[in-house]
Amino acid sequence: ASTLLLVGVAQAQPMQPGQTVTSFGLTGVNQFKTDMDAGGDFDWYMANARLGVNHQFTSDWMAGAFVTYEYEHWSWSDATAFGGQAPWEGISTPQLGMDFVYTPTKDWRLSVSPSVEWSAETGVGTSGASTYGAVLVAARTFSPGLTLGLGAGVFRQIDENKVFPFLSVNWQITDKLLLRNPLPSGPAGGAGLELSYKVDDQWTVGAGGAYRSYRFRLNNSGPYAGGIGQNRFIPVFARVSYQFMPGTRLDFYGMAATGGNVQAQSADGSRTVNSDYSTGFGLGLNLSHRF
Repeated sequence: ASTLLLVGVAQAQPMQPGQTVTSFGLTGVNQFKTDMDAGGDFDWYMANARLGVNHQFTSDWMAGAFVTYEYEHWSWSDATAFGGQAPWEGISTPQLGMDFVYTPTKDWRLSVSPSVEWSAETGVGTSGASTYGAVLVAARTFSPGLTLGLGAGVFRQIDENKVFPFLSVNWQITDKLLLRNPLPSGPAGGAGLELSYKVDDQWTVGAGGAYRSYRFRLNNSGPYAGGIGQNRFIPVFARVSYQFMPGTRLDFYGMAATGGNVQAQSADGSRTVNSDYSTGFGLGLNLSHRF
């Protein structure tokens, strides 16, 4: 979906042929008051729900499907950067996707995850708001504790082509120290990197970062009627997680949105207004379960 900063499911375990795993996640994020370089400030909150089902057909093939819904609400104060008018408020993003994984040998894993989403300000509907494409990954297991690969997200993101290359990393450095991709790759960007430390069987701490950039269609009643909004930033975060049981986890995040920029463009592309913004701080909470 659009931001999809912190959404995930509880730590996956290898699946056996014939096994089906269902997972869901609920996430809330709030970025506090953040100043824009060109004048004014904003804050926003996001709520996201995700449901997925995966089935291991054979030792070589796995397939799955997922659906998500995300809502973001922005509040603006003295938006001088945009002529004193709020460029957008509520943003809805439903998404549908599939996962296909092929393991031709014990060392190689190939996956493709096509998806389509509709990201738009409240009242727009789906017209002119679609983003579609796929994430592709090829990864090799070099040892029981090290899997590395290359991936790319290739998307048509509301009238603009986007490609997000990334490294696929799962490196169990020690029994307690793990370097891996913490975020799902998709229309908003690559998977990032996180270094985590397992304190005990229930508690884990970690820190990492990624790159996020997403676009959405604006409604016809605002100052950029029918145009396109965009938010771009680099989230740097720290995480504390508590494992209730093997399939259920609660994650608490502290976040700094660095290198941020917001932009609004008119429907015909003749007028584009944007502003960099100061580092924005936020908090997030994620509950995930698999069964």
